Amino acid sequence: MIRRLLLSWLILAVALALTVLIVPGLGIHWSPGTYLIIAAVFGVVNAFLGTILRILSFPLLVITLGIFGIVINMAMLYVTSWLTSLSIDGVGAAFFGALVLAVIDVVLHEVLIRPMEDGRKARRH
Repeated sequence: MIRRLLLSWLILAVALALTVLIVPGLGIHWSPGTYLIIAAVFGVVNAFLGTILRILSFPLLVITLGIFGIVINMAMLYVTSWLTSLSIDGVGAAFFGALVLAVIDVVLHEVLIRPMEDGRKARRH
């Protein structure tokens, strides 16, 4: 459990670093550990505020087939930027940043965490 949480945190930090490299308009005032701190803040903000926003906007998420989730992720990026050294230059950067961050995070989870979980399930049976 703790190992998976730490790995997810590291994956989010890597996804955040790649997103900042890919998306113009996103920036981080770098110092050692910055990406880990911002990933931790984003994770906490997403866990609490993101969950509340997803519950409240559930009808919109259903109507838009989940696309409204990008708007929620944009809001999570903005809140994280207010709490950390992440800088966002406009709504376009936030939109593409939320989209790229989500895609990279999902891909990395599928490549790194899914095989561990599948291996653990195979050993149980």
